[in-house]
Amino acid sequence: MAYVSLHLLNHAVGLVSLAAAEAVLAVARAVWHSLPGTVLLYGAASVHIGMAVAALWERRTLRMPWIEALRLVLGLSLPLLLAAHLTAMRWAHEAYGIDGSYLRVVGGLWGTPGALFQLAMMTAAWAHGCLGLHLALRSRAPWRRAAPMLFALALLLPLSAAAGFMAMGREIAWTSPSAPSQGHGQGEALDAAAERVRWAYAAALAALLLARAARGLKGRVTGAPMLTLRYPDRTVAVPRGWSVLEASRAHRIAHLSVCGGRARCSTCRVRVRAAAGALPAPSAEEARTLARVHAAPDVRLACQLRPNADIDVLPLFAPPSTLPPRRFGTEREVAVLFVDLRRWSGLAERQWPFDLVYVLDRYFSLVGEAVRASGGVPNQFIGDSVMAIFGLQSDLPSACRAAVDAALRIDAELGAWGAGFASEFGQQLDFGMGLHAGPAAVGEVGYLDTTTLTAVGEVVNTASRLQDHSKDAGARLVLSEFAAAQAGLRLDGQPRVDLVIRGRTQALKVCTLGPEAMAGLRRPASAA
Repeated sequence: MAYVSLHLLNHAVGLVSLAAAEAVLAVARAVWHSLPGTVLLYGAASVHIGMAVAALWERRTLRMPWIEALRLVLGLSLPLLLAAHLTAMRWAHEAYGIDGSYLRVVGGLWGTPGALFQLAMMTAAWAHGCLGLHLALRSRAPWRRAAPMLFALALLLPLSAAAGFMAMGREIAWTSPSAPSQGHGQGEALDAAAERVRWAYAAALAALLLARAARGLKGRVTGAPMLTLRYPDRTVAVPRGWSVLEASRAHRIAHLSVCGGRARCSTCRVRVRAAAGALPAPSAEEARTLARVHAAPDVRLACQLRPNADIDVLPLFAPPSTLPPRRFGTEREVAVLFVDLRRWSGLAERQWPFDLVYVLDRYFSLVGEAVRASGGVPNQFIGDSVMAIFGLQSDLPSACRAAVDAALRIDAELGAWGAGFASEFGQQLDFGMGLHAGPAAVGEVGYLDTTTLTAVGEVVNTASRLQDHSKDAGARLVLSEFAAAQAGLRLDGQPRVDLVIRGRTQALKVCTLGPEAMAGLRRPASAA
């Protein structure tokens, strides 16, 4: 990818002048023709082709999303496209000492169909690389945040390279410099070499595809061991050795997989029920991803799980075909803050309904402004509770710092309001908050046109339970130690407990902060 990017940049320099492009090319040629450059370039190409062949061989089915198919087709076509370029540039230089200058190459291609072929080859190589990076990294928040800028660059670079190629061609045509030529015999030899490379690669690719077909046919003829996978709505049989994701795709069962089946996300995860010995141990890549999302023991990645016996599987993420695009959720690491008024029922019993409307409106306004000022999204106002999400446009540590900042702002604003609340409404204003962080599915939920953005997952349930615990602990804020560590909080001397939370299999370490502790955390911030 580095070679292709630099190659396109070199073409783009042709917008300045032919001489400038030739000067940059001389430096690039010195680097890539050196021994380290040659080993790096052709070593990377060999490894890349080898990994592509291995991935194609390991696939039990060629059914895949169209974007993965496009990347695969572009990648497999590149050696066919690059054969002529390789022989005309590198082999011509090594065998005959022919200079691979822009004057020779662009001048020879200008005004011929070869110029269009050169641009098509350049576009195919660039598109293959960009698709590969996108499929590998699209599940990561930094990549999604940078996607608009990266997409603009992905369009700008090849367009600039094509414009530079055309500028050099016109400059050569207008000034008519004498381009170095190659002998007729040399040209025929280079063309023949390119043809041999194409045929050899095409034969190897055909042999690989035939071997895959023969493997499948042998399994059907010899009666290869079959496994039964029981989905919620149907049961399928596949040969042993297939992954759960391959089984889903082969039988046209909608199954989400954002990273393309390389354990770089957890969107293909399934809950599995199986007999002892039916499941192989997770690979290092799968174990790392499952640990990252705090998956339960019965959850596995469908792209990595190749069962040894019959199993029951339940995909945990809805595929995009079952939801409108605007409502389809994505998995993100977020911080979730719950805020709740205390003794609301007693207040509602003694006050007029319109007075209660005023209280709720003021309460929601203060909390909502504090959340927005800290960079969060107040997204649910239910009864006397507010739920806020942080991290929709940032990483998890930043999200946790923003959530803590919002909690401090809420404590200050509601504390100031509460100074005169008792005289106005006959009881003290009290409230509690719960904060937790982790992975959640973020998207729109609801019915028909009545929808709202929200987060769903264990992190939301836990944050709500922590807010409930703030009543029993007499605390203003109960937050998990994980969220506190992500936010960089030093809470030495503050109470810590192992809290058993309904819905969690393990106790959660939490910190409880009372009004004095919250005021202590605010003082350094206000002084700064």
